[in-house]
Amino acid sequence: MEHDVLEQAAGAVRARRRIRDFIYETPLLPSRAIGPTAGSSLLFKAENFQHTGSFKFRGAASKMTAIAKGQGLITASSGNHGIASAKAAAMTGNRLAVVLPKTVTPAKLARIEAFGVEIKLYGDESGQSEEHAQDTARARDLVYVSPYNDPEIIAGQGTIALELLEQHPRIDNIFVAMGGGGLISGIASVFKSFSPQTRVFGVSAENSAALAASMKAGRIVDVEHRPTLADGVAGGVDPGSMTLPLALATIDEVIHCSETEITAALKELLLSENMIVEGAAGLALAGFQKVAARCKDTVNVVVLCGGNVDPRKICALAGN
Repeated sequence: MEHDVLEQAAGAVRARRRIRDFIYETPLLPSRAIGPTAGSSLLFKAENFQHTGSFKFRGAASKMTAIAKGQGLITASSGNHGIASAKAAAMTGNRLAVVLPKTVTPAKLARIEAFGVEIKLYGDESGQSEEHAQDTARARDLVYVSPYNDPEIIAGQGTIALELLEQHPRIDNIFVAMGGGGLISGIASVFKSFSPQTRVFGVSAENSAALAASMKAGRIVDVEHRPTLADGVAGGVDPGSMTLPLALATIDEVIHCSETEITAALKELLLSENMIVEGAAGLALAGFQKVAARCKDTVNVVVLCGGNVDPRKICALAGN
């Protein structure tokens, strides 16, 4: 497994060369209030400023610059992955089809359509759309673009860690929200290869904790999924996903956070740091805050993975 981690880190280095002209190198911003209050150095890796407002663009650009030109691709997502894939396809000149559930909101549909990709509406929920996309890929000899279970996708997310290693001379702890595992696997593989002393904290939402439960069991398991503000990390993990062994090999500790803790972190980011981010980014900060007493006098990075949030949620937070 050590070889797999090193190879994934090397993949991030190769991906960075390919996507450098397509992505933003996002800033590493010092906390104005939360860090000083906690008595530690706290920095935010601001992927909410990335193209399409999410780290997902890195992985999509990595995948689409790694395949042969002219090869058709297909994916399924009405969220950050779908939007990022559509923009990456437009920027790299690749042909992409996106399968969306019939229940997709008009705003999300319009945002994806704007990039000129092929749209297919299928199913009443995202799981059905994903199955249809995978079936279509096999039938039409297309490349299926997974949101996380793909070495090139993971490599693209790992470029975040490569930037961090250049942006700061010392990082003691890094906090990353856990969904399917693409983001944390990419980041953690790079840190464990180039800065093994950095502790990697995976932060899991109690209401949807598939990867955390799978890590505990040592195999992919199903869990109950309840609604969560961190909707970007909601959902299960594909059987046989490569993210599980990478997570087991590279994550030092898993922190579980409640909806109350996620809400409080989002509110603090808004009111104390002037940062508008999505729930999964708030989840990562909630993880830091849960162990902040153990992190005094250390350098900590919280990955703000995206900023695509319903304005109504922000208004509700500000009004509370």
